Amino acid sequence: MTVRIFIKRSVPDDKIAELSVLLKRLRSVTLTQPGYISGQTLKRLDQPGRCLVISTWRSAEDWYDWLANDKRIVIQNEIDALLGTPSEYSIYE
Repeated sequence: MTVRIFIKRSVPDDKIAELSVLLKRLRSVTLTQPGYISGQTLKRLDQPGRCLVISTWRSAEDWYDWLANDKRIVIQNEIDALLGTPSEYSIYE
């Protein structure tokens, strides 16, 4: 059964360009991960600086494998350091 992952981030205005570069790097690595189906990044209209990534995976196991991926961890650590707060993850089926 497919799962959807919701990733929430707070992005200061002065960090948007740097975050975009990191998200592109992350997405390029994600495309090679088994079980990855699709993803999209959205910005909240009523709360500037808030963004949401919706990622679709073939299974929860595929998502958890991705969470443990060393390349993902390195880029995610860069994202969290840039933003100063960790990304929030929620998984739904």
